Parts: sequence; structure tokens; C-alpha cells
Amino acid sequence: MKKLMQLSIALAALSAGPLLAQSLTGTWQGTLSVPSTPPRDLRVVVRISTSEKDALQGTFYSIDQGGAQFPADTTTLQAATLKVSVKAIAGGYEGKLSSDGKSIAGTWTQMSNPIPLNLARSTPDTEWTIPEAKPPILPMDANASPSFEVVTIKPNKSDQKNNSMLVGRDEVLRATNYSLIDLVSFAYDVHTKQIVEAPAWTAIEKYDIVGKHDGQGTPSQEQWKEMLQKMLAERFSLKFHRDKKELSVYVLSVGKSGPKLTKSAADPKSLPSLGYRGYGQLVVHNVTIGDFSTDILQGQVLDRPVLDQTGIAGKYDFTLDWMPDDSQFPMFGGKLPPAPEGYSAPPLYTAIQEQLGLKLEATKAPADVLVIDHVEKPSAN
Repeated sequence: MKKLMQLSIALAALSAGPLLAQSLTGTWQGTLSVPSTPPRDLRVVVRISTSEKDALQGTFYSIDQGGAQFPADTTTLQAATLKVSVKAIAGGYEGKLSSDGKSIAGTWTQMSNPIPLNLARSTPDTEWTIPEAKPPILPMDANASPSFEVVTIKPNKSDQKNNSMLVGRDEVLRATNYSLIDLVSFAYDVHTKQIVEAPAWTAIEKYDIVGKHDGQGTPSQEQWKEMLQKMLAERFSLKFHRDKKELSVYVLSVGKSGPKLTKSAADPKSLPSLGYRGYGQLVVHNVTIGDFSTDILQGQVLDRPVLDQTGIAGKYDFTLDWMPDDSQFPMFGGKLPPAPEGYSAPPLYTAIQEQLGLKLEATKAPADVLVIDHVEKPSAN
């Protein structure tokens, strides 16, 4: 994944029968074992109640991430099966309520990666203490030019295909399973095909990077990228120059009927979030169309650069559902996992036009390229 994300949780659901809904109310808790480097166990508490109209409503708490509170939107409970859709981080939970109403056996899925998450009904004696939520950190001064105060770079030998880049509530950036080419692509907003004359190892060798900034406040997306640019120059001795080259590209423009987009209500200075809740189901929050074209379409889905010619400003929330083909998601090497049984959606081009009011076309055009003049394997920590 090539987008920094902040954790934000919301439950989405259909209505359930009053008696079954009542059987779900209470406090539930379980541990999510995240397969990161190193592995992390995150304790999760879910408090569920019912409204005056017997609609389920709940709140999530991530105990080991500062006890932050994430109110739920709605919930789905049908025939003892609980389904949760988390819009802001494109996650989802599905679990089966036990016959005695004391446990839920289920799976949390985010970025198409399923992780077991079993919840147990807690009592006042067993309930985990939720830490007091820390006051929000103010945004960093837009004119600040931060650097990494501390950064560690370690080889990743996991052979995993996916990568991830996250910023936690501790203001620490964690990039997992990134090649140098991936890092340059993200830091400079270019497709990997726009990086030329780089040694072969820069696309093959993978790294885990952990960095803490030296500034005050929460950095913006652009400031995190600036820090990565400085790190690439200092630790990898990266030097390059810019040039133009005609490349096969995609052009993103506005469709004939105009855009179909919802303005985000989030703080414009907060980090965007994105993720996949399933096969070809993308959910984005607080994202510009430029970010969508470069970080998502260009950085993850398509095999060539994407030029944003929409002229659309501002940040938006939207969902895009489509049926991927084997030319998409290059990290899978043309071998996409099979679509779930019964899943049906239009091709990407049609989905973008029908659901977003935009148009995606393949063509050839002059594009910026980064010509690598010098690069070295990272210096010691």
C-alpha cells in the first residue's frame, strides 16, 4: 500500500431483529495479531448498544494504540452473523455469534488480508481498562521542513508480495517490505516506469523502515514525503536528474456528465486513508483526485503512469467497486486471487465512469522521468 493512513473505525450495517440485536449488546474484546515486522498484538474492545429504534450502534477502542475511540455508524446482524464495514480504513469484520451469546468467532479483513479476530463478552471483572484518549496533536506548521530524527532500515526477507506504509498515533512512520524503487516512487509521486537507469537490486531487495520525525505537530502527506526524500539522499546516497520521455500512460479526465464525488468532511490537514475491503472494492477517505490517480491507480492498480487532467481540487470520500483483470495489481505478477463466489462488478474503466463520473483512457504522451545517476545500498543504522 502506498498511502499513509490514520486509523479511523466505523461500523456499517443493516437492521437486525430486536431480540437478536439485544443479545449482541454489551462489551466485547479480543486480540488482533497483526502480521507486521515485528508482529504486533492489538487488543480491541467493542461496546455495542441499541438505539430507541432498536438499531445497533457501537464504539471501537484500540487499547494498544492509545485507547482511541471510534464511534460506529451502523451494524449488520442477520441470523446470528455480525458483519462490520469500516469505511475510513477499508476494513471489515464478519463473525458468528455463539448459541450461548458469550463469544463471536470471526475474521477481520483489511487490504484483502484476513486476520482471525475472536471476540468474547466481557464482564466488569474481565474487561480491559481503556486508557484515557490523548488530546489530538495539532498539524505541523505548513512551512516547516522536518527530517527524521531517528530512522532504522532493515532488510526484509519475508518474500511477501504486499507492502504497507502507516503512520501511527505515536507519530512514527513504518514502511514494511519496500524496495528502493517503491520508496522513490512514493516520495516523488512517480510510477516505477518513470524511474530509469536504476541498478537491478533497487527493485529486488526489500526493506523495513521505521522513522520518527524531529518536528512539532502532525506532518502533512507532503512533509512525510519530504522526509523520505531526505532519507533517500542521506542513507542511500540517491542522486538523479529529471527528464522527459514518451511513455504509454493513462489519462484521467472528467466524463461527459460531470464528476460524481462527495466532498470529505474531514479536516483538510489530516492524512488521507484508503484500503480495500475486498476484491476490487476500494474505499478512500479525505483523498484528492491527484492522490487517487498517482498513489492508487498509478501506484497500486495499473501498470503505467496516470496523468491527472481532471482539474478537480479539494478532498473527497468515495467507494469504487470493479472486477479486476490480470493486467492490474502488478504486485501479483498477473496471477490475481479468484473473485469471491457471486461477486459481480463492471470493469475498471466502466466503474470509474459510472461511479465517479470520470474517464480513464490509455494513450501515449510525454511524461516526467527520474534518471538515476547514483545510488548505494543503505548505510548502517
